Amino acid sequence: MTDATEDARTKRKSAHTKTLPGGVEIPVLGLGLYKAPPGEKARYAVTWALEAGFRHIDTASSYHNEADVARAIADSRLSRKDVFIATKLWKDDMGHDSALRACEKSLEELQTDYIDLYLIHWPVPGKRDESWRALEELHADGRVRAIGVCNYTIDHLRHLLSWADVSPAVNQVEFSPFLFQHELLSYCRDHGVQLEAYSPLTRKRRLREDRVKEIAAAADRTPAQVLLRWAIQHDLVVLVKSLKQDHLQEDAAVFDFELSTAAMRELDALDEGFRVAWDPTGVE
Repeated sequence: MTDATEDARTKRKSAHTKTLPGGVEIPVLGLGLYKAPPGEKARYAVTWALEAGFRHIDTASSYHNEADVARAIADSRLSRKDVFIATKLWKDDMGHDSALRACEKSLEELQTDYIDLYLIHWPVPGKRDESWRALEELHADGRVRAIGVCNYTIDHLRHLLSWADVSPAVNQVEFSPFLFQHELLSYCRDHGVQLEAYSPLTRKRRLREDRVKEIAAAADRTPAQVLLRWAIQHDLVVLVKSLKQDHLQEDAAVFDFELSTAAMRELDALDEGFRVAWDPTGVE
């Protein structure tokens, strides 16, 4: 192999992955399985995503499709180490001992010896600290390679970072040009927390915005590809959700173009605090 070939492969890998604390590589683009019906539909979604090049699957115990993830990966004949699996601790399982039991159940459902990323699903008051201690134990004994949180605000993160022995590797939140949480993004960058975006396509509610369509036309791309590329160029890990094969193929094709600085600024300016999911701001 020539040095040029090796350099090209290294650049391609760095464009497709981020390095979490401890050296864990997380693929930048992931398939989210929120509201993917358990059974055939969830399995097909994972199968099609893997065929399209996705190597990051994000599920949760509350989605009830962890077993479908396991079956689709097994059927793909990909090596376990080549697929990054993330799942989540549901709010009803918060607490130290219950969190440990919930993780064991997820490991069984996923038919794996380890989870690549285990996340606290919601910042439940009163129980999230003891739940985090359980996640630290799971991380220490190797059942979980990286641990993180979902829907944490700056205040939630600040409190956690003030006492935790292991800092969260990831904070998964709603994020799009229409909800450009730049202060949270800056805080996470400054504290070594990888921000991960869910609902980056606003559940299709804002894909027909004139400015998005104009930028997409100028780039010869689709509006969905433009919104995903915007998130990637802001150094986010990004999750898409689709049960359609052609949409997954479209979503995977976001690594061979870049948005201009002007286009990025125009998309940044679309922020209006628009949410399609729950707002954790008022949770103490």
